[in-house]
Amino acid sequence: MTETLSISNLTVAIDDKSILKGVSLDVNPGELHAIMGPNGSGKSTLAQALAGHPAYVVGAGSVATMNGADLLSLSPDERAQQGLFLAFQYPVEVPGVSVQNFLRQAHLARFSQEPKKQFAKVLDFRKHLQKLADKFQIDQAFLSRGLNEGFSGGEKKQLEILQMAVLEPKYAILDETDSGLDIDAIKRVAKGVRKIQKDYNTGIIVITHYQRILDYLKPDFVHVLVAGKIVQSGGAELVASLESSGYASLKEK
Repeated sequence: MTETLSISNLTVAIDDKSILKGVSLDVNPGELHAIMGPNGSGKSTLAQALAGHPAYVVGAGSVATMNGADLLSLSPDERAQQGLFLAFQYPVEVPGVSVQNFLRQAHLARFSQEPKKQFAKVLDFRKHLQKLADKFQIDQAFLSRGLNEGFSGGEKKQLEILQMAVLEPKYAILDETDSGLDIDAIKRVAKGVRKIQKDYNTGIIVITHYQRILDYLKPDFVHVLVAGKIVQSGGAELVASLESSGYASLKEK
């Protein structure tokens, strides 16, 4: 069974408007792919469609497989259970639900079919969570607070790194995770992402407008999405070229 996340000829529309017009992309375990492009090019649509957002209609002939399974036939929770993780651009607050209780339930759902990954006692899970918080340099005081309640932008993004560590995703999609972060927060988040990539051999797709976070993430591959299609792919050197010339010179193929 292949572990590759394979996307072929993916077309997506919302409200009868065509957004993605035939995206193809293969991501292997442990690889880090960056997707860049101008506003409105379909970057976030790609993330939401892969995660299974019901508002996005996937067209006939589209293919997306992960772990050999037809990803597009699965519900959003089934995709997460298979090991797909989506980090939101703007993580939502959930008052009244503590971080540790939320992550406990998420862990139970993620590994419901893997008894060896489960914890028999709540206390055992909390000890595991505390160790992960220390490992990723996250204040343990956050664990008893409401999910994202009163957190700064940087703290919310750090918490998503902790969520990834708990869920051990096979593939993670980070949708503009650098949005609204200062330089120090970007460095911390990038360090956490690289650690997830290394420790769990997670394949990662980073969606971003800017070079700054990629300077720390050092992607293996960079893809430029324009008008719903990938128009150029390359290595990290492509990022510097885009910073210099912008997107105006790139046109839909």
